[in-house]
Amino acid sequence: MTRGQLRVFLGAAPGVGKTYAMLEEGRRLRDEGSDVVIALVETHGRAGTAAVAEGLETVPRAVLRHRGLELQEMDLPAVLARAPEYALVDELAHTNVPGLQHEKRWQDVQALLDAGINVLSTVNIQHIDSLNDVIEQITGTLQAETVPDAVLRGAEQVELVDLTPQSLRGRLADGVIYPAERVDAALSNYFRLGNLTALRELALLWLADEVDSALNRYREEHGISSKWEARERVVVALTGGPEGRTLLRRGARIAARSAGGKLLAVHVSGADGLRGPEPAELAAQRLLVEKLGGSFHQVVGNDVPRALVDFARSVNATQLVVGVSRRPRIAALLSGPGIGATVIRESGDIDVHMVSHSAAARTLVLPHFGSALSVRRRLLGFAFALVGGPLLTAGLVTARSSETITGDVLSYQLLVILVALVGGIWPALFAALLSGLTLDFFFIQPLYTVTVATPSHMLALGLYVVNAMLVSYVVDAAARRARTARRSASESELLASVAGSVLRGEDALGALVSRTREAFNVSAARIRSEGEDLYADGDWPASVSPDDPALTRLPVGERCFLDLWGRELAASDRRLLAVITAQMEAALEHRELTETARGLGSLAAADKVRTALLAAVGHDLRRPLTAATAAVTGLRATDVTWSEQDRSELLATAEESLASLSGLVTSLLDVSRLQAGVVGVSLEPLNVVDAVLPALEELELGPADVELEIPTVPRVVLADPVLLQRVLVNLLANAVRFSPDGVKCVLSVSEFAGRVEIRVIDSGPGVPEQRRGEIFVPFQRLGDIDNSTGLGLGLALAKGFTEGMGGTLETEDTPGGGLTMVLSLSAARHRVPAGGQHSPAVAG
Repeated sequence: MTRGQLRVFLGAAPGVGKTYAMLEEGRRLRDEGSDVVIALVETHGRAGTAAVAEGLETVPRAVLRHRGLELQEMDLPAVLARAPEYALVDELAHTNVPGLQHEKRWQDVQALLDAGINVLSTVNIQHIDSLNDVIEQITGTLQAETVPDAVLRGAEQVELVDLTPQSLRGRLADGVIYPAERVDAALSNYFRLGNLTALRELALLWLADEVDSALNRYREEHGISSKWEARERVVVALTGGPEGRTLLRRGARIAARSAGGKLLAVHVSGADGLRGPEPAELAAQRLLVEKLGGSFHQVVGNDVPRALVDFARSVNATQLVVGVSRRPRIAALLSGPGIGATVIRESGDIDVHMVSHSAAARTLVLPHFGSALSVRRRLLGFAFALVGGPLLTAGLVTARSSETITGDVLSYQLLVILVALVGGIWPALFAALLSGLTLDFFFIQPLYTVTVATPSHMLALGLYVVNAMLVSYVVDAAARRARTARRSASESELLASVAGSVLRGEDALGALVSRTREAFNVSAARIRSEGEDLYADGDWPASVSPDDPALTRLPVGERCFLDLWGRELAASDRRLLAVITAQMEAALEHRELTETARGLGSLAAADKVRTALLAAVGHDLRRPLTAATAAVTGLRATDVTWSEQDRSELLATAEESLASLSGLVTSLLDVSRLQAGVVGVSLEPLNVVDAVLPALEELELGPADVELEIPTVPRVVLADPVLLQRVLVNLLANAVRFSPDGVKCVLSVSEFAGRVEIRVIDSGPGVPEQRRGEIFVPFQRLGDIDNSTGLGLGLALAKGFTEGMGGTLETEDTPGGGLTMVLSLSAARHRVPAGGQHSPAVAG
């Protein structure tokens, strides 16, 4: 059987027209002769959507009962039995009612596809699984219903149904999307202009990336290696030199000239690990790439030009930015064309930009012959040449003959190699020249002069000196590379140690400072900013002079310094320190951004509370205010004669509405005080019974409603009497509300380990474990179908009041089903006998 094909209509937000577009496509397919049925479509009361669905065959839905409610879901067995050519299935991310074959609707769709049925479905961008955390940051809401990315990526077609945020808000305001009573809250929360713009951008980018992936798959399947300029991809080649920043900014400007341009930076490191850049500079350039919105890549290859071109082709690059060579011109003449010239020759259809910079070589400069060895080693090499040369000469002169000249030359050659191994190139060159003169003076006729009788001997002597110099250079180069390898290994070990400390959960800045002190064997290290220590490690003296040679100070960013005290550091140590300071700068920047985000988070939370308060005032206060106003207006009317019974009913309505209004306003004020942290708490020893009984009286609950399990020995808590009563009222009201008819809720009191626990137990539907945190959020009413039951502040206030008294409010499962609220408070240091009179006693 051929598997069916999936076509998904993707939208940025509810109301953009996904379902309408799906139904129109269904009608078009039907008019073309295809067998099309509606497996499930949610019109949400929208007349336009319902109208376009008319005329299409609809498979009746399955009716199920769940928690006392009658719910309708797609009847999967019926759709499979009907076996249409096309099935229209709305809301791909929907979670099915427990009891059906599959938990998620997308799993039902997979079953339809496996049966050979083509499916048209809809989904919003916020329901894509990989974007869940991003959506939460944008909207402040964690989506419980998601679709795995693999399901959408497996669709034969994903079509974006797009609508501008302004048009979508206009449709919402006109009542096209939601009923009138939900419009104000939606405009103030989810449907804010910024939210919709960000969601639209996410939808466009996600679809663009999918198209890009499909294009790459097509190129791979068809073996296409030439560039396709679907969008500009600019690759910047970094060597780790100072010119890298110039190249990156130039590449960013090139990428920005085209819509959707992408910046990629690549550094090619040698396979032997010895041809390395300046680590500090490369680290700084990596940070710059991220700031410019690009991505950093590192590849390994001995043939740098080939590696660059291969990487550029692998990412379908259209532009390659390379810097002008920093090599001196004499070196370029000796070693042939540089990397840039080779890249241009092999780039093919990729455009190459050769960018000049201040570090480019402009004059003839002789190659620099440095030494990889310390001064002590070089002095030791000169001493070895001065001592070993005469000793070797004395021994060879003793055994001199006309047949030993070859052995004499090789002996001096060996001396040069040994000197090179000990002291490097300069002592070896000195030994080569000295041994050449010695050979001429003691072993070549005429003896004891610096003249040469036979021209061939002069040529041989010259070749010997050249060979000795080349051997000494090779030996010195090998020593240089060995030292570089050892240094690289040490640096890698240090950086790995620092990175490991951070990954193990240690504070990034603290780990960097501590590991730096240990690695460089100094007595103390610290990060200072404006004369204040941000982090210090080790034993610092009472006062340190800035001129103290044992103090090393390096800048970290613009405002901070890294101080190391204990010994004077070598230049090679400072090179590695430059890498670490770059990491410290990144850690400081991350800390500042985190602190800023915390501040913005509190502001966003406060804004969210204010928005919710306004929405609550506009909706939940309208009903009692309208009822009270109507009742009072009716009583004051002079053209109507009311009977005594009517007057009493109107007065009762006004009284009830005003009391409800007063309670709502009080709750709003309480939650505002909680948000502002200004709730006044007066703790005192209190018998639990003295708070339970008033709460029961306020709710007019009796033995038929609540079963009390209170020990005969009074349990005394340290609490605020008024706040504890408010907490118990909210918990009991919630328990009674959700308990089934005829089933009592239970209030029990127990004491353990210095804590008194009050449990309010109901046998209702309960709350899923993953959603229990939401019940303590203001303006949340889990399980409610209407908004006529209050603001959803009860449990939020209860938790806030409890924490204000130093207690905790948590949830547990009720055995057999239901929810148990556990209120835990500190046991008081006094026993209070029944009746409320205090008497000193020890808690226990």
